[in-house]
Amino acid sequence: MGSYILKVLLAMIVLFLHTEVSVVGFDRPTKNKSSYVKCHESEKISLLNFKHGLLDYFGMLPTWSDDEDNRDCCLWRGITCNNETGHVLKLDLHADWDSQYLSTSKINITSLIELRNLEYLDLSYNDFSGSPVPKNIGLFANLRGLNLSTCDFDGRIPSEMGNLSKLEYLDLSKNGDIDGEIPYQLGNLSQLKSLNLAATSLSRVIPFHIGNLPMLNTLKLEGSFDDESAEWLSSLFYLENLDLKSFSNLGSSSHMLQKMSKLIPNLRELRLVGFGLLDNGIPSLFHSNANFSTSLTILDLSQNMLTSSTLQFLSNYSLNLQELYVSHNNIVIASPLYSPHFPSLVKLDLSYNNLSSSIFEGIFNFSSKLQELDLGNCYLMDRSFHLSTASFVSSSSSLAILDLSSNLLKSSIFHWLFNFTTNVRSLNLDGNLIEGPIPDEFGKVLNSLEILVLSNNKVQGQIPISFGNICTLQELHLGHNNFSGEISNFIQNSTLCNRHKFHSFSSLRILDLSNNKFTGEIPESIGLLYELESLHLEQNHIKGNIMESHFNNLFKLVKLDLTDNPLSLKFDASWVPPFQLLKLGLASCKLGPNFPSWLQNQGHLWFLDISNAGINDSVPDWFWSKLQSINQMNMSHNGLKGTIPNLPFKLVNDDDVANYDDVFLVLNSNKFEGRIPAFLWQVFTLDLSNNKISDLNTFLCGKSANTNMRTLDLSNNQIAGQMPDCWEHLNSLEFLDLSDNQLSGKIPKSMGTLANLKALVLRNNSLSGELPSTLRNCTNLVMLDVGENLLSGPIPKWIGESLPQLKILSLRVNNFFGSFPSYLCYLRQIHLLDLSRNNLSKCIPSCLQNFTAMVEKSTISSEIARGRKMSSDLFYLDTYNSNVLLMWKRAELVFWDPDFLRSIDLSSNNFTGEIPKEVEYLVGLVSLNLSRNNLSGEILFEIGNLTSLDFLDLSRNRLHGKIPSSLSQIDRLAILDLSHNSLSGRIPSGRQLQTFDASAFEGNLDLCGEPLNKTCPSDETKVNPQGLADDDGDNSVFYEALYMSLGIGFFTGFWGLIGPILIWRPWRISYLRLLNRLIDYVYVMVAVKVAKWHRWLKG
Repeated sequence: MGSYILKVLLAMIVLFLHTEVSVVGFDRPTKNKSSYVKCHESEKISLLNFKHGLLDYFGMLPTWSDDEDNRDCCLWRGITCNNETGHVLKLDLHADWDSQYLSTSKINITSLIELRNLEYLDLSYNDFSGSPVPKNIGLFANLRGLNLSTCDFDGRIPSEMGNLSKLEYLDLSKNGDIDGEIPYQLGNLSQLKSLNLAATSLSRVIPFHIGNLPMLNTLKLEGSFDDESAEWLSSLFYLENLDLKSFSNLGSSSHMLQKMSKLIPNLRELRLVGFGLLDNGIPSLFHSNANFSTSLTILDLSQNMLTSSTLQFLSNYSLNLQELYVSHNNIVIASPLYSPHFPSLVKLDLSYNNLSSSIFEGIFNFSSKLQELDLGNCYLMDRSFHLSTASFVSSSSSLAILDLSSNLLKSSIFHWLFNFTTNVRSLNLDGNLIEGPIPDEFGKVLNSLEILVLSNNKVQGQIPISFGNICTLQELHLGHNNFSGEISNFIQNSTLCNRHKFHSFSSLRILDLSNNKFTGEIPESIGLLYELESLHLEQNHIKGNIMESHFNNLFKLVKLDLTDNPLSLKFDASWVPPFQLLKLGLASCKLGPNFPSWLQNQGHLWFLDISNAGINDSVPDWFWSKLQSINQMNMSHNGLKGTIPNLPFKLVNDDDVANYDDVFLVLNSNKFEGRIPAFLWQVFTLDLSNNKISDLNTFLCGKSANTNMRTLDLSNNQIAGQMPDCWEHLNSLEFLDLSDNQLSGKIPKSMGTLANLKALVLRNNSLSGELPSTLRNCTNLVMLDVGENLLSGPIPKWIGESLPQLKILSLRVNNFFGSFPSYLCYLRQIHLLDLSRNNLSKCIPSCLQNFTAMVEKSTISSEIARGRKMSSDLFYLDTYNSNVLLMWKRAELVFWDPDFLRSIDLSSNNFTGEIPKEVEYLVGLVSLNLSRNNLSGEILFEIGNLTSLDFLDLSRNRLHGKIPSSLSQIDRLAILDLSHNSLSGRIPSGRQLQTFDASAFEGNLDLCGEPLNKTCPSDETKVNPQGLADDDGDNSVFYEALYMSLGIGFFTGFWGLIGPILIWRPWRISYLRLLNRLIDYVYVMVAVKVAKWHRWLKG
């Protein structure tokens, strides 16, 4: 018996050792194998050379080195070798786009040429920054799989790919800048089984030779193709998966649909997204029961023009359909009685259809097996969800994923959810109209939730205690609501699953409570959320101290945002965080006064915001070196001081143009001084405003200056001297602000080479001379502000002729002379025109009604403020905060985002003539200032049409006549000044005009009435002698007594007689009897008298 057991054990050992030998050759080698061959030295060198051409900011390739522990490249990350030969067979460096990836602008695929046995290459989801697809890829003759998707490749597909005769799998999808035609050489890939060219910009004709791919079973194409013959579909006999997107010009082609219908019986997956399909085209695809494949399980008809009739048609043929996507169509389901039925359906996407008249029970009638349902952006309201239908219960029990985002739902949706979706694992209610508190039973009923999204609603109150019952929760998104209560209560109440351990949210990966009204302190127990990767608590009212103990157990944390909370972070200078963050937002938290040294350990940061953090210190050199990986950094509004060192490294490579839109450096409102280092030319946006920078020439005209910077803001510094004249190499610049410096001399002509410039702000310097005519080349200008300088000459005509997009033009406080050029009326988009405090003369032109933007009323913000344009989750490509200095309500104010304003200021010039009648048409005007000129004539009679006016100043002119009564119609008018003119007559009555004090009308000698407290001639009253007045007083007493006596007598007599009759019944009966007798007596007496009169006449 013992020998038998021994033999069995020996047999099992032999079998185990045999299975350790790789047959296919794709197994990763392990050190404990009995026979093991290391990688070849030449291939290792080739791999190291390839690595040297990459930027590994996130440490993806730590094992790729030639040190003692990593000499065998077969053990490196992403490498798979043949266990028998040691040759590299597989190179898999696919990245996680959200967290870790490799980058370069020039991928050196030639360095891998020694990998002659390479069969599989995957570089997907890395950042190759617009470099072309390498032509040398065709040299890897043994390749069977090639995945270059989502790599930011640019240009055409190289024809050399046709040399990869063994290729079975090719994926170039999600490279949006790959364009041109599909090279016909791809038709040589006779072994190709899968071709994915989706999400590219390919166009023109699909080559016929693509039909020579007999083994192809998966084809995904997207582009602007115009081949209606569809002959390329004819030979694809083995096709099982067909995905054609954005063929909008072919969806109505009957020939194309007929060709495609022949493929359908063999298809398992069919996607015709954005195909231009109509309802009448669907029967051409599925013209019989036999034609509709029983194997078809996935059908995607999104982004077409289909209606509910298509759904009804498909339900007759699609008994095996498991996934149906019909988003972005014209589907309306008005009645649950007529909703189509798909018995096998598991996933249904109806998003972006107008289902406002639909009843939700009908949607569940689609399938009893439904697990995923997407109803986002469907205009759904609470009335679409009925609680009375029992048929929901069975159909909803399988539902696991429900998306109701971006609808018009309110709080009653909770009651429906509690009854019919108790097993749901993912629930998305983002962007609805839900208000009030979450019901207390929420966590008790929906206790299987893994993902809950309630952000962007109006939910109030505290997070219910019952949330502690949701032990499976992985993501909780409650941002942008009105939640309140102490944050510590939520953390402490989440222990209901296990009262002794913090098991309730132990699986929580994402916690977003941002933009609410939470208060209190963050408890240290938050450190027990061991799986936490993302924590968003920004913009609340959370206070207190944050200690190291809060984070000691958060090893997986990669995103942390505590912005805009009155928190103090008190970490030891030697503290080493256990996490490696990618995004860190601590704006308006207390970090200082010393620069936070614990950031030195954070080597993977690419977003950092420590603005307004109370740091009053020099920036250490080790921190500046981190700019090699940080793409977005904001350290503004601190007390950072010293000079910025000129570091000898590149943030990105010279040709890495696509990467520049990720590099933003905001350092404004600090105490940096000296020169701007040359290496900062490599950023996309540089904001050093409100510092002590003193030199511009070295930075601007140095050899390292390049053409890729888009935003440069150096306003409010100490830059003095002549304006630099070396702008010709900065033709990518879009926003330039040099205001509030000490620049002098003329504006250089080379600024006219800035063809992409949108904003040029040179306000408050000492610039002189005329505006250079070369600026006419800056045709994209939206804002031109050269106010408060010493510029002179006439206002150039080319401003109106060559700058059609101009919205803001400020030439205030200069020495411009001459007339108001009528060419300025070509500026139809102008929002703000300020020519005040110059030496302009003659008449104001009558063409002002051409200012189209002022003729239309606009929504006016009650508060124009400077908002955040950079956060850990939200980012604007244009981070420049445009601002303009205006005389507003008798004070000079800086307005941020002045697009809200509609203003004309021509004050303090020498304009003559009358106010043009065309001003009455500018109904969008918010501010009109024509004061301190020599204008004559009358105030416009219909000036009341300007109902948006908030500020009107016509003072110190020679205006005469009456104040128009229509002026009282402007309810918004807050400031009015008509003083020091020659106006006359009565000030019109009106609730708005009566609110202004006398200073608004003073200096007009012939004005009268309130509020001047000056009577008008027509208001004089007659004065009586003193004696007559006394007599009138006596008479008035007499008549008062008389009228009182008459009233009392009438009251007493009337009610003394009528009252008892109405109230006391016996009196009423007696009165009626007396009245009857009296009537009878009168009747008899009249009859007797009449009879006597007749007899007398006869006698």
